Amino acid sequence: MSFVDTLREWDNAATCADRKDFSEALRIFLSIKEPNSKIYYDIGCLHLLNQDLDDAEKAFDSSIRKDEHLAVAFFQRGITFYRKDRYEECLGDFRQAFKALRGNQMIDYKALGLRYKLHACDVLHNIALAEAQLGHWEKAHENLVKSLNYKTETKLNMIDKALESTLKHKLFKPVEFPTIVLFKPNKHYVAQLEEKDYLGKAKVVASVIPQDEFSGFAPLQPQVEGGPTDGPKEPEVLRALEGDPHTVLFEFVPETSDELAVVPGNIVFVLQKGDDNWASVLFNERRGLVPYNYLERMEISLASKKNESGQGQGVSAPPSRQPPTRPERKQVQPTDNSYIVKVRYTFNFAVCVAPGCPYDILIGKISKKLNFSSASITLSLTSEATEQNVINANTEMESVWRRAKARHITLWCNTKDQTDGEQQNQIQFVALHTYESSNPEDLNFQQGDTITLLSRINQDWLEGQCKGNTGIFPAPFVEELPVNGH
Repeated sequence: MSFVDTLREWDNAATCADRKDFSEALRIFLSIKEPNSKIYYDIGCLHLLNQDLDDAEKAFDSSIRKDEHLAVAFFQRGITFYRKDRYEECLGDFRQAFKALRGNQMIDYKALGLRYKLHACDVLHNIALAEAQLGHWEKAHENLVKSLNYKTETKLNMIDKALESTLKHKLFKPVEFPTIVLFKPNKHYVAQLEEKDYLGKAKVVASVIPQDEFSGFAPLQPQVEGGPTDGPKEPEVLRALEGDPHTVLFEFVPETSDELAVVPGNIVFVLQKGDDNWASVLFNERRGLVPYNYLERMEISLASKKNESGQGQGVSAPPSRQPPTRPERKQVQPTDNSYIVKVRYTFNFAVCVAPGCPYDILIGKISKKLNFSSASITLSLTSEATEQNVINANTEMESVWRRAKARHITLWCNTKDQTDGEQQNQIQFVALHTYESSNPEDLNFQQGDTITLLSRINQDWLEGQCKGNTGIFPAPFVEELPVNGH
């Protein structure tokens, strides 16, 4: 079945679903050969509507295999497992859905053709319910408390009721959304598909350098005046590639005129990445939007550059450009004689306290900031919370405040959910290149070093810890490592 026919049948099936002719919609969907992840998702929803749980599970399995970043598919498969009383698998899928949210409060799927917003607090609500079904009431309560950090006004009452239920060891209802809400193709795109070639014609840009290891698609550039000289000039291919080259991992079908159609293996050039996870890219002389998590950054290495610098095979050259512009860091300034306590958690923050502040006031301020109970928070003087450096109600606080320099002190913080195992999921990076800076705020490291992420300052700069040292460093110098077991 051609790409055009697939979109047309998808549109017909969605139209039948809008008329509530679900059996005909399902028949059309099942007739589509090689469905994409969104079509498999729609099939799963219709099976779920009919209570055909085994078929729904298979459809959501296929959707996730096609797009492992589709959080809403994990969520719906989790609902399917919940209805089948398979709570361990249900819990795993809800956790995967939360992970795919990447710390965002919600994902609005409207731009992809699904009129639904998946909220992080809803996912955490269902994680808590799965824990409760397994008899893990304390973990259920902790996840509901965690969901308060992602709450909206409309969701607050639901979370409060669930919290009351966990205190009484009573189950509560899962958060579900209507299974008749399906992914739809863009009608304008369906109508125009046969008249316009959205993919365009590929134009190959070849380097003038012999044995150049890179070839790909890029905006065509004017010829150099006077033509090539006897010796090779500065590689023209580098000037042709506007933006950072990325490889496409998954097929993306555009739903609006602002988006680009790409398939696995395409090479696109990222011009700008927004906070909403959409990237503005260049592909075949066209500019448009593609989900950034569909892309993987690629390293361009030129054989001639390696030969000139004498580098061996398999070793990537350091970044040719300077580190990105340093972030502006707003420092909290103490007032009067107060102290600034910098707290290192999964993110960093600061609180202001009076000189000689007792433990209960300090822990109260940190508890309020994190929205965790004081009992679930552990403070320490170093990143490793040993018996010697843990700060608690029995600690002589004068000895703590004597460590302050210029009325500033840094403490480390863990919460109970971290100590119960979440620290295993810390994000880590490997250094692709050596980074050395004389700036006291920066973290120096060597190529191959492992760095633990402490916080993301902005798109270009991260804060991390390496070999006992803490500081900021440019993101292009590192690559994220996969989490063990995930």
